[in-house]
Amino acid sequence: MDKRKKAKKFGIIFVGIMILAGLLLMYTGNDALVLATEKKEGILTAEQVKVSFDSVGGRLVKENVEEAQMVKKGDVLMVLDSTDVDLAIAKLKAQMAQMEAQIKSAGGSANISMSRVNTDEQQSFRQIDQQRAAVEAAEATYNNSYLDYERKKNLKECGAISQSELDAAQTSLQVSAANMAQQKQLLSRLLAGTTDTGNTESLNLPTIDLQRQSAANMLNDVEALVQQLKSMEVQLKELKVKKDRLTLRAPEDGKIVKILAKEGEMVAANSPVILMESNRYYFDIYVSEENIEKYHEGDEIEAISVAGRKKATGTIRLMTQAPGFADLRMTREKGQADLTSFQMRIYLEPTEGIMPGMTMGVKLR
Repeated sequence: MDKRKKAKKFGIIFVGIMILAGLLLMYTGNDALVLATEKKEGILTAEQVKVSFDSVGGRLVKENVEEAQMVKKGDVLMVLDSTDVDLAIAKLKAQMAQMEAQIKSAGGSANISMSRVNTDEQQSFRQIDQQRAAVEAAEATYNNSYLDYERKKNLKECGAISQSELDAAQTSLQVSAANMAQQKQLLSRLLAGTTDTGNTESLNLPTIDLQRQSAANMLNDVEALVQQLKSMEVQLKELKVKKDRLTLRAPEDGKIVKILAKEGEMVAANSPVILMESNRYYFDIYVSEENIEKYHEGDEIEAISVAGRKKATGTIRLMTQAPGFADLRMTREKGQADLTSFQMRIYLEPTEGIMPGMTMGVKLR
């Protein structure tokens, strides 16, 4: 009988404790649902980078890294065969040297032609001066012959001289007239249609103009060669850029996760050859719409690792509506029914002892 009373007493005490514990959980908010809404956890993930050769392809001749190796920005990862590019650069340099020689030769010829034109112009001016003097001398001779002829003509009428002397004077006049006409014709030929202003230096001789235009055309040909040389220089720069791209370098600090191409294989342009893990760490948590308004993108937040309880400072980079699976549905306790969840992405500052794969926790405000 005593045992039955004792068992009944213990049963009543146990039930009382359970009821009391339930009441405490209800009013203090320490049930599983409340704890889940106060603390959020996510798996720390490192951003991965697919590294590829920029716009170039070819045979892989050097593999400079291994998987799990840590690299720094600018470290050489892989090298493609540069034989074709090296030959193209050598060929273009030879063509450029040949072009430079042509420019030098054509430029020299153009300068010589221009100097020759100037010399010819001065010589033509001197010839014109000489011919002008010859015309003046011929005109003076003609005038003297004309006066002599007129005087002897008058003397013949008076019977002072014979007919033969008058004939000789007439012949001399005719010769001097022919000579004057010839000298004027030679002067006109030298002027080549240019009006004689009397100032030789101001004359614009057509023949000299043609020669000068021809020399100027030679200078234009030289300029065309110069432009071709500049075009070759651009091609050379492009080839050097292409050759530099045959060497693949680490875009940032990180860790080699997987090597997708092996030495000796053909690699396509822009095709990933290395999978690299960066030092940008982040984790995602899902926050209810009741808590999301307390946070903003750019806010700093403290995260704690589950393993080792290490603290790290994080920055909220992204807040967006989460997929439907993360929503809280049909839970009537504490008024948590049908709440939409939001994805919060948190990036961490590099912290010793914290690495990708760890679980990071955040205590919500």
